[in-house]
Amino acid sequence: MKKERSPAEPEAVWKEKDMSGGRKVDAMVIILRTSGCSWARTGGCTMCGYRTASLSETTEQDLMCQIDKVMESYKGEPFVKIYTSGSFLDPREIPIPVRERILREFAGCERILFESRPEYITEGVLAQLPSNVTIALGLESSDPDVLKVSVNKGFTPDDIARVGHMIKDAGLSVRTYLLLKPLYQTESVAIESAVESVMFAKDFSDEISVNPVNIQHGTVVERIWKRGEYRPPWIWSLIEVLRRCAGCGPRLMSSPSGGGSQRGVHNCGTCDRKALDAVERFSFTQDPKHLEAECDCLKSWKAYMAAETMLGTPSDLDRGLGSDLAVRLP
Repeated sequence: MKKERSPAEPEAVWKEKDMSGGRKVDAMVIILRTSGCSWARTGGCTMCGYRTASLSETTEQDLMCQIDKVMESYKGEPFVKIYTSGSFLDPREIPIPVRERILREFAGCERILFESRPEYITEGVLAQLPSNVTIALGLESSDPDVLKVSVNKGFTPDDIARVGHMIKDAGLSVRTYLLLKPLYQTESVAIESAVESVMFAKDFSDEISVNPVNIQHGTVVERIWKRGEYRPPWIWSLIEVLRRCAGCGPRLMSSPSGGGSQRGVHNCGTCDRKALDAVERFSFTQDPKHLEAECDCLKSWKAYMAAETMLGTPSDLDRGLGSDLAVRLP
């Protein structure tokens, strides 16, 4: 029997490693069970399944109870990351008294990170935030057509650039999220698009996280993937983006969800763990030497991109032509 989800309980709390002050530190990650993303109510983003982490009946008091539970798990980690189904700065999702309490509870942290859409970020709101705040911005792509057609993001790259500079001017820091291989992109186009997006975001970002698409339940991306018309990116493509953008200015990182699975960024299966470990090492050290990894499927990855270009399709060629593309194609 499926356990009933309580609006007074956070969706998840766990510990991991991240960077603060130029060193690797312990971080606590919190996913609050909110009433949901305002943008999702109008359709939402094509790849986002986080609406399943929300409960429409969640009240302000429920959120206060969730914070009580969170504080039972907090052991003084210097970095706290707080995620919701949508935007931390949306007062309909996180009422202002709840926001104020969270900021008080973690006032002694080195870093507090949360995400927000640009429409909730104003100079007045920024003036009320402490200096240890990092605001994560889900840019996804610097191509306005990709944001509109592939992602359905509801804002433009210029909207993100504007608030990114505003955040920096307020003395706070910015982590920008980019999406590797949104819908309708071939593998080679996805690489070039991600590199262009990094170059667009570097001037207003302290950190840039390149997030390969993972197939979340109940999304537009999942429906297209199930039809065989989409394949999540190769890990080799992620490594290529990181290698080409290394040293561009901001810290460059990636922590792929679902990595190594058919729903996430993956290679042949044999080398996936080794390749993902290389990405993790680079994310902490920023040393491109840590991106070095080898496998016979590198040839398959290159052949896959050549086949996509020749056929003019972003469909999942692994399913259509099999996994021996490197043998079939020059």
